[in-house]
Amino acid sequence: MSPHETTTPIAIIALKTLTLLLGGLITLLAYRAYRRTGARPLWYLSVGFGIVTLGSLLAGVVDQVLQAGFQLGQLVESAMVALGFAVIVYSLYAGR
Repeated sequence: MSPHETTTPIAIIALKTLTLLLGGLITLLAYRAYRRTGARPLWYLSVGFGIVTLGSLLAGVVDQVLQAGFQLGQLVESAMVALGFAVIVYSLYAGR
């Protein structure tokens, strides 16, 4: 077993955790801005970032917890990121 086989999953888990924390913070800040202003586009912005963040979490769950494989985890994450970005784009145009 090479050292890369043991350190790579640890690095992925660490980076996914950081992504979850930062994405959660961005989602929370966008939601607080929505609550403060009542601007509906900020609601969609927080939902979009929440979906992107959830996608990262689900990719890790599919790969590490469900043991369904790295590729399926990446597929789930890519789909969630695409959906989240679509909601974010909508949030930017909804205010016009």
